[in-house]
Amino acid sequence: MAREKWGTKLGFMLAAMGSAVGLGNIWRFSFVAGNNGGGAFLLLYLVFVLLIGIPLLLTEVSIGRKAESDVVGSFKKLAPKTPWYLTGFFGITSAFLILSFYAVVAGWAIFYFWNYVNGSFFTEPEVGYGGAFGQFIGHTWHPIIWTAVFMILTIVIVLSGVKKGIELANKIFMPLLALILIGLAFFSLSLDGASEGLKFLFAPNWSALSDPSIYIAALGQAFFSLSLGMGAMLTYGSYLKKEDKLPSAAVGIGLMDTFFAVISGLVIFPAVFAFGIDPSSGPPLVFITLPSIFEQMPLGGIVGLVFFFALVLASLSSSVSILEVPTAYFMSAFGWSRFSTSVVMGSIMFVMGIAVSLGFGAWAGVTPIGEKNILDSMDYIASNILLPLGGLSMALLVGWYFKKSTALEATDMTGSPFAGIWYNIVKYVAPVVIFLIFLNKIGVI
Repeated sequence: MAREKWGTKLGFMLAAMGSAVGLGNIWRFSFVAGNNGGGAFLLLYLVFVLLIGIPLLLTEVSIGRKAESDVVGSFKKLAPKTPWYLTGFFGITSAFLILSFYAVVAGWAIFYFWNYVNGSFFTEPEVGYGGAFGQFIGHTWHPIIWTAVFMILTIVIVLSGVKKGIELANKIFMPLLALILIGLAFFSLSLDGASEGLKFLFAPNWSALSDPSIYIAALGQAFFSLSLGMGAMLTYGSYLKKEDKLPSAAVGIGLMDTFFAVISGLVIFPAVFAFGIDPSSGPPLVFITLPSIFEQMPLGGIVGLVFFFALVLASLSSSVSILEVPTAYFMSAFGWSRFSTSVVMGSIMFVMGIAVSLGFGAWAGVTPIGEKNILDSMDYIASNILLPLGGLSMALLVGWYFKKSTALEATDMTGSPFAGIWYNIVKYVAPVVIFLIFLNKIGVI
């Protein structure tokens, strides 16, 4: 069976941007930046995206295009008769874990969007936005319904194929998401007191750079916001044509991912400061703090509706790339059809998501790792162990297993003035950086 291909290079870039631009940019970036001093964190984040993120993105995509296979098959093809292929299972396992909890959080976003559509959240509920959020996520089956809605949407896009499903969806989602966020940013910047938010985001507090934790936080955000290490970019790369040039695509994806993160900051921080909210209020920022702000704004209900619609779009563009990782593998390994594979994989993830959802209600006392609930435990294993190991293995394959000439040829860097810089980053710098992130996340440093 001939391997599916992207219709255009732009289609690939939009899909890859969709994979990178998700809850990590809009939800996670905002509270991580808020917790780490704003401007200083943003500066370090930009540096790490350019110096580490884009070279690693180019590396991962090149493995997929060279092998024209899935996350396991690529390693088998490029490093035959070696245990390298086992590292592909890091990506598949992390995909199951990540989409299981990602779908739950995305289901919350759909629930909020629906409550803005019907006007329920235009004004604060009697129990407050915090109380309403707590009651919702603690309910036994309400959040599961919204998780199911999100997973069905994800499965339908993936089972439609690479060109007619993933590529077509992202050609609609990404321009629409950009327009919505730019519009929201202009609205947020028009608020009285918004200048303090701009100052927080773009005027670095240089003293914050004396705290080592801000470097690890910025490194981690740059690494994870680009969807590196799971095999999503490798899988997307496998659908590229040989004539599609990779360096320009990698730079474009990295810059656009950063653009979305910064625009999200411009949506959130001017509004946060305009209404005197603590920018380091953490993960509840999106689901509790922002609805409170929207209520106080002129046309706030409409702003809330548009914002959560954008959050749903961003979630979907990422979830399809996560589901595609195991779908591509099982299709290739067992010869299953795309329709049945995506339905089976998505259904397994949904069942796992039920456990995640119950972890906020009936199973709230279940703490698989230390004091972490089910969602946090899955996130810890995937984000802190499997993704860094997956990213490390890809850097080592290209930097150390490949000959230098093979690595440069695979990435279209032969003859490039930046070839030496890229190669040294992938061979020496990136493995050390990823290993440091890994040691920090598991509590060694």
